[in-house]
Amino acid sequence: MVAAGPDIVVRELKKDEFSLAEKLWEEYRGQKNDMPEERVFGVFENGILAATARCTRHPDGLEMDCVFSSERFRGKGYARRAVQALIDACGKERIFIHSTITLISFYRTFGFVPIPEDKLPRTIRERFLFCFGEMEGCNVCPMTRAGSG
Repeated sequence: MVAAGPDIVVRELKKDEFSLAEKLWEEYRGQKNDMPEERVFGVFENGILAATARCTRHPDGLEMDCVFSSERFRGKGYARRAVQALIDACGKERIFIHSTITLISFYRTFGFVPIPEDKLPRTIRERFLFCFGEMEGCNVCPMTRAGSG
């Protein structure tokens, strides 16, 4: 008898499920869902939230962040699946991200390209003011992906 693989579901979380994402994000800088214009996409393995990607509408653009997979679920491609779900749902508009330097090649596979810091929309750029114009020194690279619609 061959064992079946895990039950995998990729979908957008409902607002009343955001606490699941916040619990997962305790492993990832303690992020919270705190803006009214947030959408969170997740990958569930056997009913457990394993990975996320969040899209936030700022006054001047869309930002993707909180791309995260719990350590026990890493290496299964779940972060990639969460990002793809986000792009499928939100990718008609330009999306901006603050990528860590080591993940630039990962985001390039989705069509993201590095941009100068001053090309980020103001409200998205302001989230990284602590870098004082030196995002690379903070291990961060601004990137964008053109909308598909």
